Amino acid sequence: MKQRLALMLVGAMMPLLAADEALPPAATILDRYVEVTGGKAGYEKHKTEIETGTVQFAALGLKGMLSEYSAEPDKHYSTFDVEGIGKVEEGVIGGVAWENSPLNGPRIKTGEEKAQALRDAHFNAPAHWRELYSKAETTGVERVDDEDCYKVLLTPAQGNAVTMYFGKKSGFMRKTTVVAASQFGDLAAEMLASDYRDFGGVLMPVKRTEKAAGQEFTITINDVKVNQEIPAERFELPAEVKALLNQPAK
Repeated sequence: MKQRLALMLVGAMMPLLAADEALPPAATILDRYVEVTGGKAGYEKHKTEIETGTVQFAALGLKGMLSEYSAEPDKHYSTFDVEGIGKVEEGVIGGVAWENSPLNGPRIKTGEEKAQALRDAHFNAPAHWRELYSKAETTGVERVDDEDCYKVLLTPAQGNAVTMYFGKKSGFMRKTTVVAASQFGDLAAEMLASDYRDFGGVLMPVKRTEKAAGQEFTITINDVKVNQEIPAERFELPAEVKALLNQPAK
């Protein structure tokens, strides 16, 4: 009798339970992220950003300095100088995505790796997610650190899909996972984002812990200068990269 009563109660509550478990549309989650971090108007006030911080490979006992320069609509240049490795540069300008490192030398990114770099370089990307991804869907709920998060699968027109995790309560993006294209093939990568702070009216995570190819490193952003003039030459292609572009096609 008690079991029958329990089944009756559960049956009566099923519509309510189903409503509680219903997942919101991905667009609602992504647009909420834009709003809680500054709103579309807040993002549009940003024309350039200069980020400086540190990079630390704790397991290897290595650390270095990071600088990133970004400008609308899709200009990007970053450099990090790690002791024992040297200076690694990468950038995007005029639809060319490139990298230059002491270990691998200069190279131009192509295919899915290029498409991925162009998306990453898109200025104010969170506010322009509809332009960057052809499909977005909510696939479930998963706990990240101390918060339950909605899982949103974002599929670009070219390249591998990205899964982003947004806090149900905070609305902040807490984690991303992707099978990233690289010169060494596809690599599973994960990034945890935390400690959001206000820079020029937009909240950004100042701590990012990233894992890829069996390595883990932490990026800590110390400062973000907004709308500071960036010399045009900062985004120019290095001579070594220009030389690659000028090579005759094989």
